[in-house]
Amino acid sequence: MITQLPGIRPEIAQKAIPDDERVWVPQAKDVWFRPLLLNTVTGSWCNLLRVRKSGVLSRHIHPSIVTGMVLKGSWRYLEHDWIAEEGSFVYEPPGEIHTLVVDEQVGAQEMITFFNIHGAMVYVDEAGNVTGYEDVFTKIEMCRKHYVEVGLGKEFVDQYVR
Repeated sequence: MITQLPGIRPEIAQKAIPDDERVWVPQAKDVWFRPLLLNTVTGSWCNLLRVRKSGVLSRHIHPSIVTGMVLKGSWRYLEHDWIAEEGSFVYEPPGEIHTLVVDEQVGAQEMITFFNIHGAMVYVDEAGNVTGYEDVFTKIEMCRKHYVEVGLGKEFVDQYVR
């Protein structure tokens, strides 16, 4: 028998791509995320990002590293000449501005990518001016609002919070 230490939340082991579409949280038009881990201690989060239409998603910068793995489809950054294809591992260094695109140039109109984000995601315009941000706490609030709207209840997100 494993003894759980006081204050330690249990492990998470569940199907990453859910059968219930309501688990996907809308982030923008034709863009959803599926929370997997929302770590309020480290300020990091893990999620699946799903895009179901080609186009530019966002221009952004991270103050810390981001890693990812493409599970379906492909995507690219306008600022680079590489393409993240199905099965690709991606490392993003802190402080780099990049613009995520899913388009016909990479042969995809849909993608699902696992991302592990440390710290915030800061949205910027073409001049580098901040236009918005997301962090683990804004992600939790996005989930709570969505899960209430779809009938899962605001506490549904708590299973991913550590």
